[in-house]
Amino acid sequence: MKQSAHGKSLTVSILSLSLLTVMAGAAVAPALGVIQAHFSSSNQLFIQMIISVPALFIVITNFIFPRLCRVFGAKTLVMIGLLLYTVGGCAAGLFDNIFVVLIMRAFVGIGVGIIMPLSTGLLSYYCSPEEQAGLMGYSSAMNQMGGVVATLLSGLLANISWRVSFLVYLMGLISIVLCLIYLPNDKITQEGPAEKESAKEGTAGIFRANIVYILAMFLLMSIFFIYPANFAMETAAEGIIPQNYIAVIMASMDFIAFLGGLLFVSAKKVLGGNTKFLAPVCFLAGYLLLAAAGGWAGTLIGSVFIGFANGAGIPFIMTEASMKAGKAAATTVMPLISAALYLAQFVSPVLMSIVRTIFGEGAAHLPYWFAVVLAVWFVLWSSLIPTGKEER
Repeated sequence: MKQSAHGKSLTVSILSLSLLTVMAGAAVAPALGVIQAHFSSSNQLFIQMIISVPALFIVITNFIFPRLCRVFGAKTLVMIGLLLYTVGGCAAGLFDNIFVVLIMRAFVGIGVGIIMPLSTGLLSYYCSPEEQAGLMGYSSAMNQMGGVVATLLSGLLANISWRVSFLVYLMGLISIVLCLIYLPNDKITQEGPAEKESAKEGTAGIFRANIVYILAMFLLMSIFFIYPANFAMETAAEGIIPQNYIAVIMASMDFIAFLGGLLFVSAKKVLGGNTKFLAPVCFLAGYLLLAAAGGWAGTLIGSVFIGFANGAGIPFIMTEASMKAGKAAATTVMPLISAALYLAQFVSPVLMSIVRTIFGEGAAHLPYWFAVVLAVWFVLWSSLIPTGKEER
């Protein structure tokens, strides 16, 4: 850890940012039904955009993030991001115009676009390489826990009113207090040779240098997002598992992802260089079980594999990329990996729509078989990720 007067408090403050990020757009998904009922005269597409608009603006913000880092200190950036996240998130429930609601959702996306690279990049900046793997695992675990808590709270609040469901974004107040007290306002843009070379190369050069990690994250999230987008419909269509158990299984999968983040370091110690295959192989096994076995056993075990793959795969990619970039990670590769993660969330439903158009709606478990194909690609692509002596 870089010397700091705050020590563990600084680390906890940075990790608290991870509670808010990965499922930022989908946090109010359980309330979409009542939101749709209120905006019944609006186009269905606009209702769906309540979930997807944040992801689009996260990607846009990630591309200008390095420039923001050259102007503002870390604490200033974090406060701007957290205020946009919290105020924009909660304010969406105040309006009866769907377009104003979508503008508020765009503010959430801009906020997360600032917070997400910092939630991992600051760990690279303030922590030693020996600490980073474990902390990236904790960061991933916080991602998953934040998603579980936000989804459950949003569902409960939606029973009161669709407007109240947006108060789930008050979770941002926790990070606001912690970061206001403990986070230094250091300029995290490095002036050393690595940063100067990155500035010379520009975004395209950084992308080329880190393409293996960026596309790995895009593949990982594209594969994972097929599960929450299709699991309820596919399981209901199969007709074996009662409807009231579907939400429980999905929540349990999120908890398994939380455990995957916590167990990531232990898995890396056991598997060594082969850790790069852990997530893609688990995805492959999980979707094969869902597609070919089905029933209670295939559904439950398949969900466990998919949840674990998501929880362990994200910190692996983050750790490898950040260790390669060093302290410049927050302003170089992390924004691009963050953009890949959210772009995949935005694009995954579109890809699935194209596949349905080609193969028809009647194909059994088509989303799962599509995920199997993507998982095979992920296995092959992961073989390109350098390990051991290749890394440095």
